[in-house]
Amino acid sequence: MELTQQQLVQWRREFHRFPETGWAEFWTTSRIADYLEQMGFEILLGNQIINRDFVRGRQQAVVEKGLANAVAYGAKQKWLEKMDGYTGCVAVLDSGKPGKTLALRFDIDCVNVMETKAPEHIPNKEDFASLNDGFMHACGHDGHITIGLGTALWLSQNKDKLSGKVKIVFQPAEEGVRGAAAIAASGVIDDADYFSASHIGFCADSGTVISNPKNFLSTTKIDIRYQGKPAHAGAAPHLGRNALLAAAHAVTQLHGISRHGEGMTRINVGVLKAGEGRNVIPSKAEIQLEVRGENKAVNQYMVDQVMRIANGIAVSFDVEYETEIMGEAVDMINDTELVGLVEEIVLAHPKVHSANANYAFNASEDATVLGRRVQEQGGKAIYFVLGADRTAGHHEAEFDFDEDQLMNGVNIYTALVQRLLG
Repeated sequence: MELTQQQLVQWRREFHRFPETGWAEFWTTSRIADYLEQMGFEILLGNQIINRDFVRGRQQAVVEKGLANAVAYGAKQKWLEKMDGYTGCVAVLDSGKPGKTLALRFDIDCVNVMETKAPEHIPNKEDFASLNDGFMHACGHDGHITIGLGTALWLSQNKDKLSGKVKIVFQPAEEGVRGAAAIAASGVIDDADYFSASHIGFCADSGTVISNPKNFLSTTKIDIRYQGKPAHAGAAPHLGRNALLAAAHAVTQLHGISRHGEGMTRINVGVLKAGEGRNVIPSKAEIQLEVRGENKAVNQYMVDQVMRIANGIAVSFDVEYETEIMGEAVDMINDTELVGLVEEIVLAHPKVHSANANYAFNASEDATVLGRRVQEQGGKAIYFVLGADRTAGHHEAEFDFDEDQLMNGVNIYTALVQRLLG
């Protein structure tokens, strides 16, 4: 294999055709492992990189369907066996010489969006549109996979010029911030001295790199499920325990949580599902919500308030309840040393004309869980944005991006490797 723009485009379009949702990226993981094996990497899978106690938002029915689709697509059995039901992989390249360890993270899941059928949409024109109805790489993660593989290919061809070790994390389930916690808790990157992750497009166009996005919000995604008792709504309503009413009261109380004086907070109930029939006292209800906070402590305040309300409502309405953490991310501040290094690299790049160091991100990304893990172990971390022109906003059916930025991404990462491990 040669590291060319043609090769990068080929990879990106291959992964674009087979999008897979979080925790179901079996074909994607298998195909990544195929390429990494050809490059000579040690490949870690399954329990080697996943702490199952910290898996968030994984639904068994979705997993089983994804596994069946992957087999139909041609995923290799040897990789599926090593995954043991848990997607994602970590590629390790040891130079054989003493030195630092650098961890790089690239997310691999898609979005639950039906890709447009419009004939002018380039994936339709060039015949690489999604073959998986209802799913689409509408956030650029197919580009992230490609930049990761391009960086891996360069590493395999330049190993003798480096010292230390590189670990490339191909992370599942970023959407909904569900995948990073399990990888962090596995300890697989606890030896990393440096960590880097990025996103293509988002808030920057081609030619711009945002070297130091700020204001990453901590967030927790929570499901609350109430279990009551059904009864005839006309003849015996007193025998029922109304889970729908419990949930409805919970929603109003949740949105009434007092905000914190020491930082910005958010809460949103996005889904409320309840009931079985018009004439039945509703016995089941589910609330899907998220909280966010300017920092980890403020976010935890919101989580604690949610849990108190969930419990209080259950007592008030005499229903059973359970809560489940479905996703999480934390705040992170980029390390100054790495910000300066990335700025030097990108401003020396002929196809980058600006490095905006002061963009307010004001959103959440679970790469922060991995970055903070490295920082807490004494290492340094950065998350940056690689600008790319887009045909539509992220998560929209018409989304596509400037494929020329794939090589720019690889060049930035390989320059970073050389500066830190060369």
